[in-house]
Amino acid sequence: MISAFANTWKIPELRDRILFTLALIVIVRLGVHITLPGVDATVIKEWLDSVAKKDATESGGMTALLTVFSGGGLTQAGVFALGIMPYISASIMVQLMTAIVPKFAKLAREDGGRQKITQYTRYITLAIALVQGYFVAKSLTNPGSIPYMAGIEQIGRPLVPDPSVAWFALTVLTIVAGTVLLMWIGDQMTEKGIGNGISIIITVNIISALPGALIQAWGYFTDGDPFRAIMMVVMIILLLIVIAGTIAITQAQRKIAVQYAKRVVGRKQFGGQTQYLPLKVNYAGVMPIIFASAVLSLPPMMLQWFFPTSPWATKLYNELVGGGMAYYILGGVGIFLFSYFWVAMMFQPSQISEDLKRNGGYIPGVRPGKPTSEFLDFTMTRLTFAGALFLALLFFLPALIGKLVGLPPGSLVLHFFGGTSLLIMVGVVLDVMRQVETHLIQKHYDGFLRKGKLKGRYDRLADQSNSTPKTALVYLWLVIAVLIVLAITAYIYNTTHA
Repeated sequence: MISAFANTWKIPELRDRILFTLALIVIVRLGVHITLPGVDATVIKEWLDSVAKKDATESGGMTALLTVFSGGGLTQAGVFALGIMPYISASIMVQLMTAIVPKFAKLAREDGGRQKITQYTRYITLAIALVQGYFVAKSLTNPGSIPYMAGIEQIGRPLVPDPSVAWFALTVLTIVAGTVLLMWIGDQMTEKGIGNGISIIITVNIISALPGALIQAWGYFTDGDPFRAIMMVVMIILLLIVIAGTIAITQAQRKIAVQYAKRVVGRKQFGGQTQYLPLKVNYAGVMPIIFASAVLSLPPMMLQWFFPTSPWATKLYNELVGGGMAYYILGGVGIFLFSYFWVAMMFQPSQISEDLKRNGGYIPGVRPGKPTSEFLDFTMTRLTFAGALFLALLFFLPALIGKLVGLPPGSLVLHFFGGTSLLIMVGVVLDVMRQVETHLIQKHYDGFLRKGKLKGRYDRLADQSNSTPKTALVYLWLVIAVLIVLAITAYIYNTTHA
C-alpha cells in the first residue's frame, strides 16, 4: 500500500489532479474563515476564546451536526456559512421527483436529459440558498437564540453593529454567492480533480472538526483520573472496530447469479456465461441519515416559533438540540423508515426483470418476468432490513459509547464514532481509493491491495481530456501561497497587538 501511494506521484496526470484537488480544498477552508460583511469578527473571536477555556463537550445533537457539516462556517459567520448543504437538499429533492414524477423519469432516460436535470438542481439550490441565507442573516442579528452560538451575547457587544436593509441584502447575496462558488468548486474537482467534488467538500468540512474533537478528548481523558486514561484506550479500540465494521457493511453485497442464453451470430457465439447482479446491503447509503437529520432540524425551529414559553416545548427543544434521548429515538425511527422509503423509490425490480428478459438473461431457478421481479423485491426487502438496522445502530452508537466512557451523549468527540460523519468519511475515502487504484492499474502499477480488488472500481479517470493545465495549476498554488502568507502575517500581527 505504501508503494501505491508513492506511485501516485510518478504519474503526471494523476499528480496534477491531486495537486489541483488539494488547492481547491485550501480555498474551501479559507472561505470558511472569511467573515461575512458587516459582522464584527472581534466578537466571534472573543466568544470562541471564551468557549475554548470551558468544557466544550456539552454541545451535540443538531448543534454538533450543523457545526460539523458547515465546517465551522456557521460558527465563524463565514462566507461559506451554508456550505454545500443547499445543493445536497436540492439533489435529494430532484432524485425523489425523478422517481415519483413520470415527466422527470422520462427526461432522465432521454439524450441530454441528465444535463437538464442538473440544471434544474442548480436552480433549486439557488432558491434554497436564498431562503436559508435570509434566516442565517436574520439569526445573526440575535445570536443569543442560535444553538451553535450559545453564550455569545455575554460578550456585551452586538455581533452586527448596523443591521440595516442594505446589510441584509448584501449578507444574503454573499451567502448565496458562497454556496454557488462551492458548487462550482465541486464540479471542478469532479472534472479536473480526483472526482466526487461535492462529497470531498463535505468530508473536508467534517475532518476539519476532528482536531478540535481530539483536543477535547485529550483534555477530558488526561485529567489525572486513571480510570479515564483506561477509557481512552477503550475508545481508540472501539473507534477502530467501528471503522472496520462500517467499511465491511458499506462494501457488503448479495450477488445474484444471472445466466444468459447462448446466441450464435455468424460464426461467433454470444452469451452462455454466468454473471452476477450485486445487491448492496446498505443500498440507501447515507441518505436515510441525511433525511432524518433534515427532518429533525424542523421541530426545534417550530417549537421556538409557536411555543416559546411552554415548559414541555423548552424541554423537548433542549433534548433535540443537545442530543438527548428524544433526539436519538426519533432519529433512529426516522432512519429505519427512510431506508425502506429510499430503496422503494430508487430500486425498481420490475424494470431490472424486464431488462434481463430483453437481454436473454434469467436467474437460475426463477422464471423470467413477474416471478423474477418478486424474487428481487423479496431479496432486497430482507437486505434493506439489515442495512436499516445497521444505520440505526450507527446513529445510536455515539450515545452508547458516551454511556460507556462517561461522555455526554451529544459530545463532539462522540460525533466521529457513528452517524452521518463516519459513514460519509468512509464512503468518500473508499471511492477516492477506487479511482486512484483504477488509474494506477491502467498505468501498470500495483493497486492498494495486491490480493483482491476494491469493490465498485470504475474508470472515471480514464479520460484525461479535462486534466488541469500545468500553468493554471502553478498560478493557483501561487495565489494560495500568497493568501497563506497574508493569513500568517495577520495572525502574528493580531497576536502581538492583543
